[in-house]
Amino acid sequence: MKAIRRFTVRPVLPDPLRPIGDLARNLRWSWHAETRDLFRSVDPERWAASGGDPVRLLGSVPPARLAELAADGPFLRRLSAVAGDLHDYTTGDRWYQTQPEELPAAIAYFSPEFGITAALPQYSGGLGILAGDHLKAASDLGVPLIGVGLLYRHGYFRQTLSRDGWQQEHYPVLDPNELPVVQLEEPDGSPAQVSLALPGGKQLHARIWLAQVGRVPLLMLDSDVEENDLGERGVTDRLYGGGSEHRLLQEMLLGIGGVRAVRTYCRLTGHPGPEVFHTNEGHAGFLGLERIAELCAEGLDFDSALESVRAGTVFTTHTPVPAGIDRFDRELVARHFGPDAELPRIDVDRILRLGMESYPGGEPNLFNMAVMGLRLAQRANGVSLLHGNVSREMFAGLWPGFDADEVPITSVTNGVHAPTWVAPEVFRLGARQIGAQRAEDALTVGGSDRWDAVADIPDRDIFELRRVLREQLVEEVRERLRASWRQRGAHTAELGWIDGVLDPDVLTIGFARRVPSYKRLTLMLRDRDRLMDLLLHPERPVQIVVAGKAHPADDGGKRLVQELVRFADDPRVRHRIVFLPDYGMAMAQKLYPGCDIWLNNPLRPLEACGTSGMKAALNGCLNLSVLDGWWDEWFQPDFGWAIPTADGAGTDPDHRDDIEAAALYDLLEQRVTPRFYERGQSGLPDRWIEMVRHTLSLLGPKVLAGRMVREYVERLYAPAALSHRSMGPDAARDLAEWKGRVRAAWPGVTVDHVETSASDALAELGTTLGLRVRVALGDLGPDDVDVQVVSGRVDEEDRIADAAVVPLKPVGSPDQDGRWVYEGPLSLDRTGPFGYTVRILPAHRRMASSAELGLVAGPSEELVAAAGLLMR
Repeated sequence: MKAIRRFTVRPVLPDPLRPIGDLARNLRWSWHAETRDLFRSVDPERWAASGGDPVRLLGSVPPARLAELAADGPFLRRLSAVAGDLHDYTTGDRWYQTQPEELPAAIAYFSPEFGITAALPQYSGGLGILAGDHLKAASDLGVPLIGVGLLYRHGYFRQTLSRDGWQQEHYPVLDPNELPVVQLEEPDGSPAQVSLALPGGKQLHARIWLAQVGRVPLLMLDSDVEENDLGERGVTDRLYGGGSEHRLLQEMLLGIGGVRAVRTYCRLTGHPGPEVFHTNEGHAGFLGLERIAELCAEGLDFDSALESVRAGTVFTTHTPVPAGIDRFDRELVARHFGPDAELPRIDVDRILRLGMESYPGGEPNLFNMAVMGLRLAQRANGVSLLHGNVSREMFAGLWPGFDADEVPITSVTNGVHAPTWVAPEVFRLGARQIGAQRAEDALTVGGSDRWDAVADIPDRDIFELRRVLREQLVEEVRERLRASWRQRGAHTAELGWIDGVLDPDVLTIGFARRVPSYKRLTLMLRDRDRLMDLLLHPERPVQIVVAGKAHPADDGGKRLVQELVRFADDPRVRHRIVFLPDYGMAMAQKLYPGCDIWLNNPLRPLEACGTSGMKAALNGCLNLSVLDGWWDEWFQPDFGWAIPTADGAGTDPDHRDDIEAAALYDLLEQRVTPRFYERGQSGLPDRWIEMVRHTLSLLGPKVLAGRMVREYVERLYAPAALSHRSMGPDAARDLAEWKGRVRAAWPGVTVDHVETSASDALAELGTTLGLRVRVALGDLGPDDVDVQVVSGRVDEEDRIADAAVVPLKPVGSPDQDGRWVYEGPLSLDRTGPFGYTVRILPAHRRMASSAELGLVAGPSEELVAAAGLLMR
């Protein structure tokens, strides 16, 4: 029979066990081995059955066992020690507290998904895992972050396979009362809520759930509350579900409701208010509108409020393709703002202009969330060096007249939270070398360029470690494969072959990620005969573990999954290649350490960063990847292999896949497998072990989320906080007025004449020429602009590359026509074809970049034609 109503009955813990409830509610247990060991000792079988979830564990332990533990002296001493450690961790000074005082008092970090632990399934893939790692690393470093997201009642889907290998989606209901979260309450005990106004006088209400991630609070908004109508209750039903209006409401709730939730949390707890707001991808971009509305309510005009908000906002873009960005129809957005909906005091046209693609190549009727994010943030970044370059190219239309490399988007390469992803066996090996505390500090705070202690680990220990991890993966794969085949309808009697799947002594390759087409799940199947030869080689076989989910609406991705599954079902190779459904954090934590090679073969440059290979590397797994994302930045032959790409212009996609698949097979046949199976005089694969050693010692410190968060603090958060503090109401009004004046006057700003002391078009290296420029500034003065000479090598079309920029200085007063003369040196510091130009840019001390306004004035075409190239 089916229940008509469901309750969550919480256990009553005996007084001596009260601290264990606090331990269960703080998600630090998900990366703290001692806390997990304590919960495991409560009841090992129930711990395993709970999936390693303390909340579920405590809900299933019989009262008799709890009473027994309450009288168990050794257990209580362990409990006291672990609880004391958590108290010290959450209250003591850490890295952030030892830094200069100008750091922000608090930072609000908004993301549509957070991957903290499998026990809180609020993530779909890399963006969410990155956001979860960001919060954990911030906690370890003591960074006063407040996370903001949504609580999805169905999370992302669970994946199974049909008998013929087609992906099936399931959406189990998540009850917040059974999750490691607590409801934020007002002083009178009522639930804390935020509300948004909807068209037609309706309201969207949401409660605030709190997940404690070490020191970091994560606020999650949930619209499934009785005060809402059925439609509004479903706004937070699924991650990345529904149509355009559904997604728009989710993003309004995340951005606008999220700011209101942060204000509520700070009011109720006394937490310092954020000085910096960080938007992790464009989904939360509306947060800037809510902050503008707050300032307008305090008396600022829109333009001044915009400058104040921009000063303290950081925007991170994660997509290298326009198709990956949420875009909404202009009319849909307009309907949800204004007098009859949300933010009624702000002119709808001003809101729309922030997101419209009003630049060459844009679609003028579409509201682009990333464009709004960039216009509302004074600081922006991509997530790897290569992705920063791609982003500057992709968004260059927002800064017309500037070369792509001057577009004000920097990069902070992603990192991964080592305590979450490093296998306990790997940590213990490191702790044996340098001690547990130093090993923990190395994995969390980081700061060193290399881990030299790895050099002292004996080859035999590394070899045995890798085999133990591979053996654990083999056991995990067999268990998951057996469960998958039962879900596909197989009987136990049919599955005896699974006991022979994979071999702990065979080179093991891992490939696990989402399944959009650009990640090329099936590139390995391009030449099936050649792949079979690799899998079944009599002396140097390989085995492959594959996992990944296709988006529920992506039938093309599902066909790729089915194609891979059908190949893996072939009795000839099914002991050497497997597909594991329902890829998630729990599987990943076993998969990364157990693989010898992590394979990544996206279409370059469509992988913004790709952090799965980083997690594998931290466990001594070598990367075999296309030079994309982070691998393009840090690849060295000492610790992996680069798959050559055929990404020249005009390459046929099928032909490109053929070329790159052949290059992959060549690498595996000629370099990878011989290196793994080759034995030295000691009987060990000493050259392979040396590559593992280099991976750990050289890549390890680079790929840490601790390194990443420290970069955010030093390069983005601290400057944003200083800008925020300097941007009081008067300063904001001054900057807004100045920008308005500059925009109005800019048509009158011109470069009228350029002359140099050179007598001909040849000169020697090291020569310094005098440059004299006459400019018109219209209604502006020298204090409003920078006049610069830009020089460097030039190509056949006279484009300047690797430019050097030197400011010119005004000489005297304006002439009778109001023109100003600027002078300065031009150094001929490079041989070969060399050119220069002159330009004028707006200049104000409160701008983070001279490109901020997107205004630049240069010589007219007539003047350029008359000047020609300077030197050849």
